[in-house]
Amino acid sequence: MAQRAPGTEARWQPVAVFGSDDRVPLPPRLMPLREKIGVLFNIRQRSICSAFCVDAATIGTAAHCLFKTAGERPPRLADFWFARNYDAVHDYARIAGYDKGSAAQNIIAGGAALSTTPPIDATKDWAFVRLSRPVCSKGGLEVEVVPVEQIMREAKAGHVFQISYHKDFKQWQPAFSKPCRVDHSFGGIAWRAMAADFNAPEHLLLHDCDTGGASSGSPLFLDTPQGPKIIGINVGTYVQTKALIPNQSTDKGGGEAIANTGVASTAFAGRLDAFRGAYILSGVAVLKELQERLLKAGFYSGPIDGNYGPTLKGAIEGFEIAHSLVPTGLASEAVLAQLRAREPSGARKTLAR
Repeated sequence: MAQRAPGTEARWQPVAVFGSDDRVPLPPRLMPLREKIGVLFNIRQRSICSAFCVDAATIGTAAHCLFKTAGERPPRLADFWFARNYDAVHDYARIAGYDKGSAAQNIIAGGAALSTTPPIDATKDWAFVRLSRPVCSKGGLEVEVVPVEQIMREAKAGHVFQISYHKDFKQWQPAFSKPCRVDHSFGGIAWRAMAADFNAPEHLLLHDCDTGGASSGSPLFLDTPQGPKIIGINVGTYVQTKALIPNQSTDKGGGEAIANTGVASTAFAGRLDAFRGAYILSGVAVLKELQERLLKAGFYSGPIDGNYGPTLKGAIEGFEIAHSLVPTGLASEAVLAQLRAREPSGARKTLAR
């Protein structure tokens, strides 16, 4: 069984540049999809990714497009804009809460400090964002939960494809990547060896859809009798690089591209449903109450300051997991209601606002 070559190591690149250039403009039957796909950009950071509508005011993309990766300084969330059908429609929106310092409360993501070296966090590289305005006026794309093994079978039948924006394609028109391969065997490396490089490899989609700059966050589609359904998000490229030799300056850049990586909808569909149905709390007083109740319940250890940050997010997730709830980390009315319901009546009166 083929294994990774000795003296090499795995690495994941957020900007994917893999495959021969078979990109073409959208065929007529897929033209309606362009109304539901766009770009997420940050002028201050000079960054741009693909993104897609899931409802009138919610988009999906790759988490690293918003937060960068581990060790990188994350950009300000208030500096992001989404533009649907970028080359034709000039109707932009920012992240909800951008003007109140609460943009982070309107994002759900698999992770905000993703590792690009083993164990690689590619299957955590997904995010959904509430927008300040419902600019997805043509509706959203449907997310279908399909097991990875079935996706691979569908790909062999020519039913899996990608639509993305690229920095170098047709003046920012969306490109169609022809039916592409999704498999567990690329580059002569055994799946067991590759799987060991990733966190939660059961949600990993290794594919050869043609990608390029700005394609991170683009949807991977399955052609179905009911129309195209999203079955994953393109997030990066899996490469093999030369291992560092102690006390020598061996270059780890570049490397052999093995396959592109995507995260299957099996990793995020449940939390997307919870996010879309969540009522997000706003205001210092109610967030302080949430912090107080989480502190008393033993999940929070930060200051009672009414600010939503990583500590509060982690406490909410801990509470949700402990009580068999979908882990969202969201400061939601549902979480606060659960906490209130679990408080003794006397404590409930003390903490009530």
